[in-house]
Amino acid sequence: MNDDPVAKPPDDLVVVGRVLDAWGLKGGLKIQPYSEDARALLETREWWLGDPGAERDFEVFESRMHGQTVTVRLVGVTDRELAERFKGQPVSVPRTRFPGLDGSEYYWVDLIGLRVSNPAGDDLGEVSGLMENGAHQILEVAKDGLVRLIPFVAAVVLDVDLKGRRVTVDWQLDY
Repeated sequence: MNDDPVAKPPDDLVVVGRVLDAWGLKGGLKIQPYSEDARALLETREWWLGDPGAERDFEVFESRMHGQTVTVRLVGVTDRELAERFKGQPVSVPRTRFPGLDGSEYYWVDLIGLRVSNPAGDDLGEVSGLMENGAHQILEVAKDGLVRLIPFVAAVVLDVDLKGRRVTVDWQLDY
C-alpha cells in the first residue's frame, strides 16, 4: 500500500473487477473479475482500488481463484475490519501490466471505441461497453442516444479488426 497522498495513478488504468466483500479474518478480499479470464488480476502485482480519480495503489501479497471469484491479500490490509472498507470498490490494473495474448485474442477493453458495422456497410455505432449475461458476452453499441445490445457470439460477430478499429457483425439497423 502506498500511503503517499500524491501518488498519481497511471494513465492506463483499466477496471477489471470489484470488491465483493472481505474474505477471512486476516484482511483478505473477495473480488468479482469482469472477465472470464482473470489473468489480469492474478498475474499483476500492483492493484489500484477506488473510484476513478480517488484510487489508491496496493501491492498484491497473494491471489488465487476461488470458484468464479478471486481471493487476494494486499500488503497493508491486515484485518477484516480494514478489508470491509473496500466492499464495492472497483479494482483496476495498469493496461501495460496485462499478460500478453496471442494474435487472435484481445481484452474487452481493446474493443471499447471500435466502430461497428454490418456487411452492407451500415454504421451501427461505437462499442461503448461489454457485459456478461451468463450465456455469453454482449456488445453495447451506442449511436445517436440509442444503445444496441449485440450478442458477442461467432454467429453474429463476423470480424474484429483491432488495427482498423472496426467490428463487423451480422446485425441489421432495425434490430
